[in-house]
Amino acid sequence: MQVIDGSEHILGRLATHIAKRLLDGEEIVVVNAEKIVITGRKEEILQDYKNRRDRGVAGRNRFGPYYPRMPDRMFKRSVRGMIPYQQPKGRTAFKKLKVYIGVPREMKGAELTKVEKAMDRGATRKIHLGDVATWLGANF
Repeated sequence: MQVIDGSEHILGRLATHIAKRLLDGEEIVVVNAEKIVITGRKEEILQDYKNRRDRGVAGRNRFGPYYPRMPDRMFKRSVRGMIPYQQPKGRTAFKKLKVYIGVPREMKGAELTKVEKAMDRGATRKIHLGDVATWLGANF
């Protein structure tokens, strides 16, 4: 089991890296999901997530798709889109992923690793996943 610190990692790059490793059979834990970065213009990112969220609100559309507001679930959803979730191989791989907001008590002593290929290299236009979640109305 590998524990990855999500702080200052780019969302899509980290998600693809994790999706490949999950399909190889590894168990992965991601901590600090609220500090994962989405690059781009803040207004466009917020509008995109709002449109997505409005599409999946339970009161409007009883049958889904449902889009989460919490940053840990938002990240899991993006990883889920990168694996063959409808097939048994993808479903078992997805069950091996755990994502947490902050660092849970049982992971305090664990060695946190970083994925160098997915690190934010000083993008000027960016927003953290926690800020998007707060804007959508999440309380964490």
